[in-house]
Amino acid sequence: MSTPTVETGTTKAAGTPTSAVWHALVGACRANPRAAVMTVLWTALASVPAFLHGKVVARALDDGFLVGDRRTGLTWLALLAATALVAAVGAGKAVKSVAGLVEPFRDHLVEFVVAETLQSATAPDGRPDAGAVARLSQQIETVRGTLGMGILGILAFVAGIGSSMAGQSTLSTDVLIFVVPPVVLSLVIFGCSLPVVVRRERAFILSGEHVAASVTGTMEGLRDIQAAGAAEHIRTGVGDRIDENARLGRAVAAVTAWRLLVVGLGARVPIVLIVLGIPWLLDRGTSPGEIAGSVTYAAAAIAPAMTALTACVSDSIIPLWVTLGRILGAGPTRPAPLPVAPGGTTWRPHPALVEVRLRKVGFAYGPHAEPVLRNLSLTVVPGEHLAVVGPSGIGKSTLVNLICGMLQPGTGTVTVAGTDIGALDPQTRARVRVLIPQEAFVFSGTLGENVRYLRPDATPEMVEWACYAVGLTALRDRLGGLDARIDPTTLSAGERQLIALTRAYLSAAPLAVLDEATCHLDPSAEMMAEQAFAARGGTLIVVAHRMSSALRADRILVLDGATAALGTHDDLLASSALYRDLVGHWQGAPA
Repeated sequence: MSTPTVETGTTKAAGTPTSAVWHALVGACRANPRAAVMTVLWTALASVPAFLHGKVVARALDDGFLVGDRRTGLTWLALLAATALVAAVGAGKAVKSVAGLVEPFRDHLVEFVVAETLQSATAPDGRPDAGAVARLSQQIETVRGTLGMGILGILAFVAGIGSSMAGQSTLSTDVLIFVVPPVVLSLVIFGCSLPVVVRRERAFILSGEHVAASVTGTMEGLRDIQAAGAAEHIRTGVGDRIDENARLGRAVAAVTAWRLLVVGLGARVPIVLIVLGIPWLLDRGTSPGEIAGSVTYAAAAIAPAMTALTACVSDSIIPLWVTLGRILGAGPTRPAPLPVAPGGTTWRPHPALVEVRLRKVGFAYGPHAEPVLRNLSLTVVPGEHLAVVGPSGIGKSTLVNLICGMLQPGTGTVTVAGTDIGALDPQTRARVRVLIPQEAFVFSGTLGENVRYLRPDATPEMVEWACYAVGLTALRDRLGGLDARIDPTTLSAGERQLIALTRAYLSAAPLAVLDEATCHLDPSAEMMAEQAFAARGGTLIVVAHRMSSALRADRILVLDGATAALGTHDDLLASSALYRDLVGHWQGAPA
C-alpha cells in the first residue's frame, strides 16, 4: 500500500485559523447591528417574487386561463409584475445597507495592517514589511468588494430558497418530495467540497505571490546573477515555481468545474422529477395549475438561486476567505521577543533561506524490511517553521536523517536549496544544515569550545547573544563561564541539550533541524529555545516532543506509517483522526 503524496504550496502558507476569519466577520456585523438587520430585511423584501412566482402561475391558470377567465389570469400576472418592482426596491436598498457593514470593516482592516506594520518595523530585531503595501492597496480592496457581494449573495440564496419552498408548501406539499431531496443532496455535496476548494485556492494565491516575488527579486538582481553565471539556475528555479502555480490553477479549475456540475444537477433534477411525476401528482389531486406553478418555482426560483450560489461562492466567498485570512494571519513575520544581552550586543544570526523538498521518497532499513516511509512528497518553503509529529517509532527520525543527508532514500529525491543533500561531502553538509538530536553531543573541553564548534570564528559578542537567546546564560555562569572546562558525564541530559542548541544557533547553516532536541528541557526552557530558533531566520524543522512545539509551527506534518497529513493545527484537528488522538494524549499527559 503506497502513501498518498503530500503536496504543498510553493510559498509559506498563511494558515489563518478558520475561527479568526469567522471572528472578524461576525465582529463586523456586531459592530454595525442596524446595517446588518436592515440588509437582512431588505433582502427578504427582494425575495417576495420567489414566494409568489409559482402560486401566481397556479392561480392564473386554475382560476383564470384554464376556465376561460382571462381577466382573472391577467390580474394574477399583473400582481406578479407589481411584486417585481417591490423586489427591485428591496435589492437596491440592500446594496446601500450592506455598505454600512463593508466600509467600517475596510477601515478597521486598514488600521490593523498599519498597526501591525509599524509594530514590526519598530520592534527589536524589526524590519520593514515589504508586503504591507500589497495588503493595503490590493488585498483590503479585494475584501471590500467580495465582502459586500458575498453577504448579499448568501442572503439572496437563503431568502430565495426559503421563499420558494414556503410558497411551494402553500401550493402542493406532494411536490416537495421531488424538490427537497435533490436540493439538499446537492447542497451537502457542495458544502463538503468547500474545504478542498479553499485549500486549493489559498495554495494557488500564495503560489502566485511567490512567483511574483521570485520574478521581482530576479529582476532586481540581474547584474549579480549574470556576473555569477547563475542565469540558468535562476531560470530553472523560477520556471519550477511558475509550473507549480499553473498546476495549482488547474487543480482549482477542476474542483470548481465539478462543483458546478453538482449544483447544476441540484437545480435541474427537481424540474425533471416533477415532469416525470405528473401522472402521480394528478392522481393525488394536484391541479394542472399547481403542477405548472411547481415547475415555475423550480425553474424561476430554485435553479437561479443554486446557480447564483455557485457564482457567489466562487467569485466572492472563497476569495474573501483566503484574502482575509492572508491579511489577518500572513502579515509581517516578526521574530519572537528575545532577552536583551547586556553591553549593547547588536549581532543577530541571519542565515540564508533555503527550500527543503522531498519527492516521492521511500525508505526501508533493508531489502526485505517493511518501508518506514512510502512515496512521501513534501516542500518546506524558505523560512518556514515545520513541526513533525506522530507515534513513537513511526519514522520521524528517519525523515530527519534523510533531510540531513545522514541516510539515502531508497526511492525518490531529497534536496536542500535545490541540491541533493546526500551527494554533498560532510563538510559541505555541515555548512548547509545543522542537526540537533535527542541525545545531544558534548565533548570534553571548555564550554566555549563546545559552543563555537560549528563557528570557530565567532566573536565574543556573537557567543554572548547566542547564550542569551537560547537560554544558556544561567548554566554558563554556574559552570564558571565560557573558559570553564566541562566533563560531559557530569551534565544532565537537559544541560547537554542547551549547549548543543546554543552551538547550533550560532552556526551559519540556513537549515536547522531539531529532532526532539528539547525533550529534556522543561516547557518554559523549551519555549525559549524554540522561539530563539524561530526568530533566528533560515528554515526550521522540529520533531515535536510536546504539543506546544507543534502549535508554535507554521505547519504540522503528521506521520502514521501509512499516510501523511499536512496543515495547520486547526486544519488537522478537522481532517486527521490521528492528530486529534495525539492532541488528546498530549493534553492529558503530565508536563
